[in-house]
Amino acid sequence: MIISAIITLKKDVLDPQGKVIHQTLDGMGFKDVNEIRQGKYFEIDVNENDPTKAKGIVEDMCKKLLANLVIENYKIIETQ
Repeated sequence: MIISAIITLKKDVLDPQGKVIHQTLDGMGFKDVNEIRQGKYFEIDVNENDPTKAKGIVEDMCKKLLANLVIENYKIIETQ
């Protein structure tokens, strides 16, 4: 089963990469963008058929390695 995890910086954490992307888009003429927050996206193929258990495994991965819980949030999405 494929489970997706989206990791993003918490709102109060400065996002320098997002700021550079925003400035670049502004320079390219995309003037209607208020803010960009950059993050990470993972697709994890878990050897588990039970969606609840698969999500639990990926949540454990996020807590232990994929996300820095001090400055990042994560969201888990069942994709398959």
